[in-house]
Amino acid sequence: MRDHTAARAELRGDCERCFGLCCVALPFAASSDFAVDKDAGTPCRNLQSDHRCGIHARLRQKGFTGCTVYDCFGAGQQVSQITFGGQDWRSGPPEHARRMFEVFPVVRQLHELLWYLTEALSLPASRPVHAGLREALEKTEELTGLTPEELAELDVAAHRQEVNDLLLRTSELARSGIKGRKKNRRGADLMGARLKGADLRGANLRGAYLIAADLTGADLRGADLIGADLRDAELTDADLTGAFFLTQPQLNAARGSAGTRLPESVTRPGHWTAQV
Repeated sequence: MRDHTAARAELRGDCERCFGLCCVALPFAASSDFAVDKDAGTPCRNLQSDHRCGIHARLRQKGFTGCTVYDCFGAGQQVSQITFGGQDWRSGPPEHARRMFEVFPVVRQLHELLWYLTEALSLPASRPVHAGLREALEKTEELTGLTPEELAELDVAAHRQEVNDLLLRTSELARSGIKGRKKNRRGADLMGARLKGADLRGANLRGAYLIAADLTGADLRGADLIGADLRDAELTDADLTGAFFLTQPQLNAARGSAGTRLPESVTRPGHWTAQV
C-alpha cells in the first residue's frame, strides 16, 4: 500500500501535465461563479494555446470564482498523460477530442473516490474495515487504467455505491470514539444557519447544505464532512482538526482565517483573510 501522503499528492490537479481539460470539457453558466456561459466541449475564452489560463492570477476579480474552487483530484493529468498517452485534444481528430472530454468527468469521479478511500485507510478507527477499503482502493485504481472506450461505458454510480457503503462504516467507526452526543445533520438544510461557536464534534454532516452558514469558532473536530456544501460558509476560527472526508474544493469554496484549524489532508486557501 502506498504511503498516504504520497498518494494524496498524486490526487491533486497538476495543470503542468494536463491539457486544460476542465477548461474545455465542463460547461458553466453565467452566475456569481462564472462571468459567462460556456458549453461542454467548448474551450473557455481564457484558455491559451499552451493550455494555460490567461487570467489565472485574477480569476476572482474577473468573475470566475467557480474556477478557483475546482479541483480534478488529479484526473486531468491521468486522462492527458495516461489514458490518452500524451496526445492533446487539439492535435487529434474531432472524435479523439470528444472522447477525451467524455472520459474526463468519469475519471474525476474515480479519483475523488481514491481520495476518500486513501483518507479512510489513514484513520486508525477504520482498522476493522481495512481489508474492504484496500480491496476497493485497488479496484478503483484498476478502473482508472481502463481504455477510453471502457471508461465511457463504466457504471460509475454502481461503483460509487459500493465504495460509499465502506465509507459509511468508516464514518461510524471514526465518530464512535468521540466523546459527547454526536449530532446527525446528514443532508440537513443549514443554509445561512447561525452556528457560531456550535459544538459539532463528531457530527454527521454528510451532504449537509451549509451554504453561507456562520460557523465562526464552531467545533467541528472529528466531523464527517463528505459532500457537505460549504460555499461561502464562515469558518473563521473554527476547529476542523480531525474532521474527515473534507476535500480541497469544499474548503476553497468557504471563507476562513489564519485562526481556522484544519486537518492535515487539506491546505489553507490563499484567498482566506489573515487573522487580525
